[in-house]
Amino acid sequence: MKRKGKFLILSAVFAVILSVLYVSDYYHASEEAAEYLKDTSSVSVSEIEEGLLIDGPGEDNALIFYPGGKVEYTAYLPLMHKIAEQGTDCFLVRMPANLAFLSVNKADRIKAYGSYRHWYIGGHSLGGIAASMYAAHRDLDGLILLASYPFGSVDEKTLELYGSRDGVLNLRMRSFADRFLPEDAEVELIEGGNHAQFGSYGIQKGDGTADITADEQQNVTARKILEMMNLK
Repeated sequence: MKRKGKFLILSAVFAVILSVLYVSDYYHASEEAAEYLKDTSSVSVSEIEEGLLIDGPGEDNALIFYPGGKVEYTAYLPLMHKIAEQGTDCFLVRMPANLAFLSVNKADRIKAYGSYRHWYIGGHSLGGIAASMYAAHRDLDGLILLASYPFGSVDEKTLELYGSRDGVLNLRMRSFADRFLPEDAEVELIEGGNHAQFGSYGIQKGDGTADITADEQQNVTARKILEMMNLK
């Protein structure tokens, strides 16, 4: 019994160490992304308890955005800026251990900010899956999936974007999961785009080499999102 007890304790300690090592190894936002923490003439960035509010000239629309798994949330600041400056305020959510699955319902608290008429939720990669889980039980105006796919049935208006050079997204799983999308869902391929360039955190392991720049990929992404919201 003593040996068994020691073994269980050592196993538990080992599991904790592995967990700590796993969550501490994540993709950091680039120095370029950090520059977007500064206010501009059209967009202001303010810290809230749940992350960041990227506030542009719009007053009616808001996008809640969940970051990809093990990606620092500020890596998506360049994309959020592009969206906010064109009329949709963005809430960039900080997740525990950089894993949106650990706080799927965090958007509930964010919806207490502002009196927006239209609320959208979106996410990148695993963050998109978590966003779809949230959307499945809420009344929202739309769901945005970047290099991602839904987890279960989706009723909201949906936009799904992925890059032709994506080496991380499981295309077989995406093809299977897309059967849960609404019939009018818009699914589009960004020619030359890859997985990581929806954010700004460098090269992701296993990803393909993009044929377009991150700025170009994010410009296309922002335009498609705004078109979905009828703002373009």
